[in-house]
Amino acid sequence: MSSPFASFLRVYEPLAAFDRERQRYWRGYAKSGRAVSTSTGPGLQRTLILESLGAGWSRLPDEDEAYLLWKTEPDLSPPLVCPWNLRVRVAESALEVRDGVPPVLADAFVPSRLAEAAEAALAGWRASVTEPGNAPRLHEQSSNWMVPIRWFVFVEPSEREVNLLPERTVVFRTPISLARRRGHRALAILRRALPDGPVTSELADTVRWLEEFHPGSILELDYGGLAALMSETKLMADRSAELAANGVAAMAEGDLNGAGAAYEELVEFWRETQLLERCN
Repeated sequence: MSSPFASFLRVYEPLAAFDRERQRYWRGYAKSGRAVSTSTGPGLQRTLILESLGAGWSRLPDEDEAYLLWKTEPDLSPPLVCPWNLRVRVAESALEVRDGVPPVLADAFVPSRLAEAAEAALAGWRASVTEPGNAPRLHEQSSNWMVPIRWFVFVEPSEREVNLLPERTVVFRTPISLARRRGHRALAILRRALPDGPVTSELADTVRWLEEFHPGSILELDYGGLAALMSETKLMADRSAELAANGVAAMAEGDLNGAGAAYEELVEFWRETQLLERCN
């Protein structure tokens, strides 16, 4: 569960990525006006998850929620959907808890009735993918107190949107086809320069994750609550995407000093925000 000060990497898929039942559900969801903004959504997610767990892991969330994104005016096109998958996330957590304790104690941690509901929810989720061979997919990753440096590989500075009022927000959005292309290029460069490093393996995991989604999807990098921790001056001076691109370009040319300098500047920019975790 993410903290209020977290960043997010989200994928919004077109309705064609879902089976017919889910397409009907998401169309009705969009018409209902229930969808919330990405600024209020993380807090609502935390509330719904905690209510579902409750005392003794009492239930799974009843209905799925999502962030919605339109390429044009809402009345002129269907939305792209980034499901929260709360039922799946709570179900996985419940089963993981049961697996982590002796069988004789499992029911004390997670009642068998909830475990059965969790197994059914996961089975239904895995069966909801439209094309055979596709992996079930979670549409959102989060990182507390930091934007992982590898995320900036998938975006460009020109895709950055900054808003200062009524609250500070920073969002990058890009077609997933471009994000994949950038990710594969950066991964090939890193594998030549740092074949066994954790940075390479973590980037490879994210690239694989992006391959799970419909080619008409949109990738969104959202600073989330971290933007509120930064001054206006710092936000406007943010060169994170540019530095990530510079580092990859330098590494491609064999300039490890230049790549290291870009990396250090990027780490230094985020260090102050990351250290706030220890201030409370």
